[in-house]
Amino acid sequence: MSFRRGLRVPKPMARVEPPIAPTKNVFRTVAGERSRSKEGSLAPSSTPTFVAIDFETADRWPDSACAVGLVRVEGGRIVRREARLIRPPRSHVDFSAIHGITWADVARKPVFAEVWSELADLLEGTAFLAAHNAAFDRGVLAACCATAGLEPPALPFVCTVQLARRTWSIYPTKLPNVCERLGIVLHHHNPLSDAEACAQIVMRAAAAGIEKTPGAGSVRRE
Repeated sequence: MSFRRGLRVPKPMARVEPPIAPTKNVFRTVAGERSRSKEGSLAPSSTPTFVAIDFETADRWPDSACAVGLVRVEGGRIVRREARLIRPPRSHVDFSAIHGITWADVARKPVFAEVWSELADLLEGTAFLAAHNAAFDRGVLAACCATAGLEPPALPFVCTVQLARRTWSIYPTKLPNVCERLGIVLHHHNPLSDAEACAQIVMRAAAAGIEKTPGAGSVRRE
């Protein structure tokens, strides 16, 4: 099945969301105390454990996640990949032309609360979540948790749009642009592929020695 990225969705009401990574603190953990191998690459021990995440949405409401991809990184290496289809709270999918997911694909799938309970252990011991335009995925995660009556994870987000701009001055900074520049394999709009690409961007930025992570607040969905 082909997954394609949903459009950015508006937030119809105020809600509590996971925090944005402080500019000076989170990525200092990634690169500020790095050690280098003989080949000059970032030593795995200097990269904290994190999870890259990517959501696809069914409609314009932020609680309408219909797919999610997560990639866990430990010691500078990907150690686990997970992807799930999700039954959204409303019985229609408006963005099928974008991400390829139809109502028939998700009608019999678990709802977000069930999916998240299966994946929660993926976040154990992580320093942060990473997403390509963290504002979007952060908002979707918060909205889905609110609708499901769950607490969102209290983890900061690192935004790879801002990271790519700061590290390599890549413009435009849509995920295909960044992946083409860095030579990362991407099946765009597949949430697992997008999440893995996001993880690769974080690791490569760490290897480049970046010590600060820009915030993710007002960037448009890329």
